[in-house]
Amino acid sequence: MNSDQHKFPTVGFFLAMICVAAAYDSLDPNGNIEVKWDVMSWTADGYVATVTITNFQMYRHITSPGWSLGWVWAKREVIWSMQGAEAVDQGDCSTFTETMPHSCKRDPLVVDLLPGTPYNQQVARCCKGGVLTSWGQDPSSAVSAFQLTVGHSGNSNKTVRLPKNFTFHGPGRGYTCSPPKIAPNSAFYSSDGRRKTYASMTWNVTCTYTQFLASETPTCCLSMSSFYSSKITPCQACACGCQDRTACILKESDLESVTGLNAPLLQCTAHNCPIQVHWHVKENYKGYWRLKITITNLNYRLNYSQWTLVVEHPNFSNIMEVYSFVYRPIAPFISNNGTALFYGLKSVNDVLLEAGPNGNVQSEMILQKDSAFTLEQGWAFPRKVYFDGDECVMPLPESFPFLPNLANANPVPLSALACILVAIFLALLS
Repeated sequence: MNSDQHKFPTVGFFLAMICVAAAYDSLDPNGNIEVKWDVMSWTADGYVATVTITNFQMYRHITSPGWSLGWVWAKREVIWSMQGAEAVDQGDCSTFTETMPHSCKRDPLVVDLLPGTPYNQQVARCCKGGVLTSWGQDPSSAVSAFQLTVGHSGNSNKTVRLPKNFTFHGPGRGYTCSPPKIAPNSAFYSSDGRRKTYASMTWNVTCTYTQFLASETPTCCLSMSSFYSSKITPCQACACGCQDRTACILKESDLESVTGLNAPLLQCTAHNCPIQVHWHVKENYKGYWRLKITITNLNYRLNYSQWTLVVEHPNFSNIMEVYSFVYRPIAPFISNNGTALFYGLKSVNDVLLEAGPNGNVQSEMILQKDSAFTLEQGWAFPRKVYFDGDECVMPLPESFPFLPNLANANPVPLSALACILVAIFLALLS
């Protein structure tokens, strides 16, 4: 074996370690998708189970066309029937002559049913088209459930084998699921809250998100400007990957000539990002300061519904007022409460429209100064920015709009300075 062959295990090991590390989000340390599988009752050759999917991610939601959940059966199980969801492929059920199973696939893939599904096919918390809000926006809409009747599986705790190789898509790639683990049996309460029952068997699966697995390149970037500098700091060049200028759209009128599934969708920019977030330090008062945030969609064929923006800044624990966005503080650690979650007002700007004149949302906010406040050394700009749960590429620190050399945090207007000089001159003459 030559020396090159010895390198591959090491490279693979480090890539695996990078992926595991990337799955941990310091701003949302407990964020994950939890799949809970509760065996509710036994049948002649299997069981009836309720599967609950909960999005515990504070600011990453599951967008249309929704989640899909897959697994591999441990034995030769079949799905006799389902409510609240469906398997996308029935598979080969030719060995069954009387009752036809819902799915005979050894590795079924299940999707949520659409809104408006007939009532007799529904279960509680189903039928949202697979869309789940983030836990930080609305916990009541961050849960989905379905029921399935499993056969050929055994009908006791000793004979049932847990499925394996769970996969979760939401709707794209990015999630890695743990092996299922037996958990304490779930408890259920009657509608009047007086009686408590238990599942016969419960197991959990945890799925975590890794941005690198979802996309090889970033999906958003940050640009900056300020009232005290004429310099505008753009997004880094090629922040979301470099591409041929013929693979993007130079102007909106070019859309008429674009056809095909692989046609370019993005507006041509130096950074090639579908989302650009702009941070503008707008005004500086005695005890307060004002900033403006603008989110621009540069994708001509994609709307972002229920979008989220997360910003980490040391002064965000002192936000006084936010216009146009919903604001919620999130504090992953007690010592760090300068992280804020923003999202749109329902039916007003909770949908970021496709690129064009209306393809942006913006808000201003007023913050109270704390003892650490300064406009020097780029302090007024954010430390981290996330859009829809993906971290945006920041400009390089040396490119931040800094104060002029002779400026201070509250520069004196030129007119006032002139009056002061005139007064001093007159005083010397008298």
